[in-house]
Amino acid sequence: MAGNGEKKPILEMVQADGAQEDCVTFVMHDEDHTLGNSLRYMIMKNPDVEFCGYTITHPSESKINFRIQTRGGVPAVEPLQKGLKDLHEVCQHVLNTFQTKVNEYKEREETPME
Repeated sequence: MAGNGEKKPILEMVQADGAQEDCVTFVMHDEDHTLGNSLRYMIMKNPDVEFCGYTITHPSESKINFRIQTRGGVPAVEPLQKGLKDLHEVCQHVLNTFQTKVNEYKEREETPME
């Protein structure tokens, strides 16, 4: 646990003693269903992933337990990294598309009608 003045980690990796790297729980602090469900969707698209799910430990806590189990000995951290990268790219595309449309709308509004 983080003491006074100590910064707590954003992401922790939890593994049972002697467990393989293909089945891991990641604890994500200061996150909720917004990231949990979106990231779970992106990770489940990966064919190397056998299981991916998350739980929120308690409504008053802002952390999620994110579990990934893979096939073929692929370390669970790989689909997590790919899922985060893919989700970032999707969000960036949505943001860029939105901004383009806002700019087009503003240009139309500023152009005098003839």
